[in-house]
Amino acid sequence: MSTPSTPARLENPPAGMSSTASGTRMALIAMTAIFFMWGFITELNGVLIPHLQSVFELTHARSMLLDSAFFGAYFVMALPAGRVVARVGYKLGIVIGLLIAGAGALLVLPAAQMASFNLFLPALFILATGVVVLQVAANPYVSLLGTPQRAASRLNFAQAVNSLGHTIGPYVAGLLIFSATLLSAEQLAALPAAERVQTVQPLYIGVAVALLVLAAAVYFFRLPALFEATEQADSRPHGFAEVLRLPHVRWGVLAIFFYVGVEVTVAHFMVKYVSQPTIGGMSERDASLYLSYYHAAAMVGRFVGAALLMRANPRRMLPLYAALNILLLLVTMTTLGGVAMWSVVAVGLFNSIMFPTIFTLAIERLGPMTEKASSLLVMAIVGGAVIPPLQGLFVDLFNARLGDETRALQYAFFVSILCYAYILWYGWRGSRLSGAGLPGAGPSGAGVAAAKD
Repeated sequence: MSTPSTPARLENPPAGMSSTASGTRMALIAMTAIFFMWGFITELNGVLIPHLQSVFELTHARSMLLDSAFFGAYFVMALPAGRVVARVGYKLGIVIGLLIAGAGALLVLPAAQMASFNLFLPALFILATGVVVLQVAANPYVSLLGTPQRAASRLNFAQAVNSLGHTIGPYVAGLLIFSATLLSAEQLAALPAAERVQTVQPLYIGVAVALLVLAAAVYFFRLPALFEATEQADSRPHGFAEVLRLPHVRWGVLAIFFYVGVEVTVAHFMVKYVSQPTIGGMSERDASLYLSYYHAAAMVGRFVGAALLMRANPRRMLPLYAALNILLLLVTMTTLGGVAMWSVVAVGLFNSIMFPTIFTLAIERLGPMTEKASSLLVMAIVGGAVIPPLQGLFVDLFNARLGDETRALQYAFFVSILCYAYILWYGWRGSRLSGAGLPGAGPSGAGVAAAKD
């Protein structure tokens, strides 16, 4: 997500230009690794949820509590994370985020050792809290590294690497979780729950080690520690209520809520859906590969969409992409086999531009109020904690009534269709500027000019 490019300074300015360039390059390399890691971490739930659902024999609705624990951290911890970063600065904020995420990954180990589903919930909440701190700190840090003219280029590259993490995460997770022993799938299923759940431990040990190594690298390397002073541009204080009175912000917060909710929902039902006998007819391990295809499609779509948006009006592209996803979901709800499978995978292609486009439209022409609007938009990522359990509840209801899990999974996609319908409306009507209450001239964020009519 992009943030306003504002004047910045170094806490300890280097002695020469070459030192500055070297520090910037090192910082960009470190940030690239961090963006990859949080994309990777976010997608582990897509494989972890069906695995734990099978191990603990959970309902669809209860298994989605893992999503609620992870994405609920965005709502609860976004503002505290902002205060931490404001107090310690971006560099130490990034280090703290990495350490918190590493601690959360390590807490998965006793949860698995004790075979306790309930202990997985606080572990994932803490892991997600670290990711929230990284979101708050790393995005503006990348935008402030180097020249302001290339801020959008740096952020697009970082987001593409983030998408790579989303793409690789499910494949690696499926490989490690389902191949952690030399047993066949049938032999693994015959093991007690306490032994099957421990197959997640190698994955989270690796995640914890990677996060702690990155934290050490950021702390000890001479990376620029940048200050961002957007609040200094305020001629008077602006409250969150004042920001929410602007319709394109208010409806934009809801659009982010529904978008993240539907993106996570489709992803986290992907493995269970594709593995159904009349859809893909494969094991959950093999089905996890299609979750990677889903995110790979989003990564490709992000590059293509970025090129198209150089000329196209985002207020037309956003509703068009939402309409295409509605069509794809209708296809998967009414067909079986390869058509149903590939139509739901293709949803990822048209998800690609939605988050950055909604974000850009929602912060358009906000000037000094951009920072508060950005905080509200980050909090709206809590949609990933609300929509998946809601759709899971309908899966359980339909399954109890029909006695057909495949049909239940298909019919429950109506929840996702409603989310895309709102996004379509936001792009078409809700994102329009009202004029009343907008601050005067001034930059409102990277890429905002592209969002104007």
